[in-house]
Amino acid sequence: MHLAAVWLLRYSVVMCLLLHSLVLMAFCFHHAATTCSKRCYCSETENGGKTMRCSNLQLTEIPEDIPNDTRRVYLDFNLLSAVPTNAFAGLTHLVELDLSHNEISQLEPGAFRGLGSSLQFLDLSSNKLVNFNADAFEGLRARANLTNNPWLCDCNLQMALPRVDLEPASLTGIVCQTSDPEKIGVQGLAFLLEPDIDLCVVMKRTTDVAMLVVMFGWFTMVISYLVYYVRANQEDARRHLEYLKSLPSRQGKSEDSSTISTVV
Repeated sequence: MHLAAVWLLRYSVVMCLLLHSLVLMAFCFHHAATTCSKRCYCSETENGGKTMRCSNLQLTEIPEDIPNDTRRVYLDFNLLSAVPTNAFAGLTHLVELDLSHNEISQLEPGAFRGLGSSLQFLDLSSNKLVNFNADAFEGLRARANLTNNPWLCDCNLQMALPRVDLEPASLTGIVCQTSDPEKIGVQGLAFLLEPDIDLCVVMKRTTDVAMLVVMFGWFTMVISYLVYYVRANQEDARRHLEYLKSLPSRQGKSEDSSTISTVV
């Protein structure tokens, strides 16, 4: 009886320690998922979730410890230069993201991956975006502010626009600061509102010229082969003709020999 009591006591202590450890781990995980990012200010929203403000903190990189229940993130007026792939992965409740007034010149493919089902507004205004990368906006159907960027309007931009699912009105914020070709006349204009302008015309002409050059090359090769073939056949025909011309004389001598043999 005494041994049973001792064993029960030890078992109870072990179970209590194990339960305490599990509770502590759960609390740590929950704390890591819901606490505010370092240096930023967080507040609870009326509908639940957090609003995280990291404005004007001289940040050069996007924080990696944004709470999973965050609904709004403000990273404006910082020194961010790029948005890497999967920068906001796991933020399935995010509805608003403000990246305005930074130094962003590069959006890597999949930069906003995972936000397609939740994000409603994306602010990328007043940055240094030049080239439009459709792969960066993969799956996004949000309303975006793309104004005040030094956009380059070229064939790549024209080919990329039909591939994005952003609200169409968002794309009117792409105002051409430069263009390729330069003299096409779109500087200062919203490219989406100029449907008659074809920025791929130079590329198409270049492709057409390349096709003509290739076709001319093949045509030249075919003509050269035909000329070589005809000349080679002419030589063979000449040799064959000479051989045929030599045959009657030999046949004649054979007939003369046969006649003499008969007479004898």
